[in-house]
Amino acid sequence: MSNEMNKRVFLIVLDSFGIGEMKDAAEYGDVDVNTLRSVSKSMFFKMPNMEKLGLFEIDGVELADVTKKQGIGAGHTAVVARLEEASKGKDTTIGHWEIAGVYSGKPLPTYPEGFPEEVLKPFMEQTGRGVLCNKPYSGTKVIADYGEEHLRTGDLIVYTSADSVFQIAAHEELIPPEQLYEYCRIARKILVGEHGVGRVIARPFVGSDGNYTRTSNRHDFSIEAPGVTMLDQLKAAGKDVLAVGKIKDIFVDRGITESVYTSGNEDGIKRTLEYMDKDFEGLCFVNLVDFDMLYGHRRDVDGYAKALAYFDEKLPEIMGKMRPGDILMITADHGCDPAYMATTDHTREYVPFLMYGDKIVPKNLETRKTFADIGATVLQYFGIAPEFAGESML
Repeated sequence: MSNEMNKRVFLIVLDSFGIGEMKDAAEYGDVDVNTLRSVSKSMFFKMPNMEKLGLFEIDGVELADVTKKQGIGAGHTAVVARLEEASKGKDTTIGHWEIAGVYSGKPLPTYPEGFPEEVLKPFMEQTGRGVLCNKPYSGTKVIADYGEEHLRTGDLIVYTSADSVFQIAAHEELIPPEQLYEYCRIARKILVGEHGVGRVIARPFVGSDGNYTRTSNRHDFSIEAPGVTMLDQLKAAGKDVLAVGKIKDIFVDRGITESVYTSGNEDGIKRTLEYMDKDFEGLCFVNLVDFDMLYGHRRDVDGYAKALAYFDEKLPEIMGKMRPGDILMITADHGCDPAYMATTDHTREYVPFLMYGDKIVPKNLETRKTFADIGATVLQYFGIAPEFAGESML
């Protein structure tokens, strides 16, 4: 097969880039949330290339200031749609699972009061270490507040957030990352069934009291998707599945043929551009995490806007590397409205979907019922019938 014949899909998830609250948002504690609208208030908000594709033509899209629309979206160049989340939840794991075809009938468990004895007792027995904190906490604050005691006692800092996560922070000089990962694997085996949290996360840090900083040796240990995903089906059909960023962790390396971790959005875009220069047939699945991790949760409107502007600026370079027949898809997995001060949690929102390529006829598909339509679309392009509920948008 010549290079020109190779079918390639580049699916980029702008982590947390929601476009307005879903009808049931209030059930999740989210009132009048809208990540895109909030970010558009920033003087740094600038997305002319996404506008050309048709971002602002999507159902229900609101901007804080209508003059931010340049009118260049009229006659948009991509297929666009607003996607509703059929699953119950608003986190990374459930959002990505649904994109890949797996529906979650109930949210993953969260622990606003901390983890119960039935989780902590076997964890302490099997690690041989005590536990500090055990409540929802900011990741940077928890090491400032408990770092010294952790170094003095050797106890592990265990904490959670509004997400379905069990996080373990440990100083790299006391507990090397590999040892911390082993503790996370122990926790992962304990946290199943009713306590099956989405992710167990290793949070190594360095430094001395009053000046602790987290390192890039973070590692996520996800729960496995409970059904067949588009990744499983692509790999089974002999296609390449290239994972960029935390995709490998989200899917526990299942259905993936090659992967690369990234240090942030800039690195994620760089790795994607490198994959675009390679010959492969299949899917390149990318997660750009900074929107969520650095700006959404930290309620940094300007930072979020700058990150979107950077992505938009790189878009012509990404599109310029597309070969005949390539498809570019851009979407999100949930919202994380940086102006919503009732919580620092994710927000229950619709997400955008944009699909571009030389064979793609621009169209507005309005509102779709599930993120799984993305998985179905990818599979149809490769002539594979999805083993899950989802309708192709091709």
